[in-house]
Amino acid sequence: MKKLRITLIKSPIGYKYDQKDTVKRLGLKKLNASVVKDDVPQIRGMIRKVQHLVKVEEIEE
Repeated sequence: MKKLRITLIKSPIGYKYDQKDTVKRLGLKKLNASVVKDDVPQIRGMIRKVQHLVKVEEIEE
């Protein structure tokens, strides 16, 4: 199954509450922090909502 490495590259400070909440629910707490998630439609939707704040890489596991 494909995995996604999601890295927070920009602070959510100053953005809408729902975008801050999405970053938090992705598991990102600090700048340049990364998490690995499964490539599922729910995660892709969350990424699309905060695409201006994160960097996404596809990895194989």
